[in-house]
Amino acid sequence: MTEIKMWDKIPGPTNGTQPALEYYAPENGKKDSAVVIFPGGGYVNLAPHEGKGYAAFLAAAGYHAFVCEYRVSMKPLFPWPLLDARRAVRIVRKNAAEYGIDPRKIAVMGSSAGGHLAAMVSNYFGKIEGEGVDEIDETDCRPDATISCYGVVAEPFEEWMTNWLTESLLGGSKEFWDAASSDKNVTDNTPPAFLWSTSDDPVVNVIHTYRYAAALREHGIPHEVHVFPKGNHGLGLAEGDPSVGQWGNLLLNWLGGIF
Repeated sequence: MTEIKMWDKIPGPTNGTQPALEYYAPENGKKDSAVVIFPGGGYVNLAPHEGKGYAAFLAAAGYHAFVCEYRVSMKPLFPWPLLDARRAVRIVRKNAAEYGIDPRKIAVMGSSAGGHLAAMVSNYFGKIEGEGVDEIDETDCRPDATISCYGVVAEPFEEWMTNWLTESLLGGSKEFWDAASSDKNVTDNTPPAFLWSTSDDPVVNVIHTYRYAAALREHGIPHEVHVFPKGNHGLGLAEGDPSVGQWGNLLLNWLGGIF
């Protein structure tokens, strides 16, 4: 693993935690595609098995994997995780030739809150605070594919989740509510998506996946959806689970088809 410096001087507050980008080089059958990973953790912390765990899996399959350790646990938090996520995509694209990456083969991936961030960076392109500090910020931040693992990818409809998103990301205000509701921002320019969830996830209702898929369908965006019948929240690769554990190979098949 190699750590990549994201800024000379980080814009905005950091609360003592520095956003970081970690690179995991492909181990076998090197491909010209990259995946930028946003770990889950409810915008309070970052889950290693949904970051480094995914990166190791993808690198073993030949993909360039980058884990973005974005800012969490601050009030107000928005727009800093989105700024970090956009910056991560821009850094990978700006330096694509150095790594042997096709600059138009960059996917973003996230679980739970990380899935929310992956969907937000794929759909919301409004100007945010902290951008425009150098030439890297002139690079296109739109990813070429989106991977959501039990992600909050639609407008929260349950009261407790509405409260969670408002408090954890938006600092108690709904000023940026539409920006944070990715199904509302799907357009004909939204990247293709791979989505999976479990039908009985007790934390992120599977309806989020259905609603985002419906928005993609409405705009003619290619997507693949897998809903497994049983499985708790936060499973990551779900190694050892004969049902949910299939999703990793299904993802590799999908990535091979679009890239």
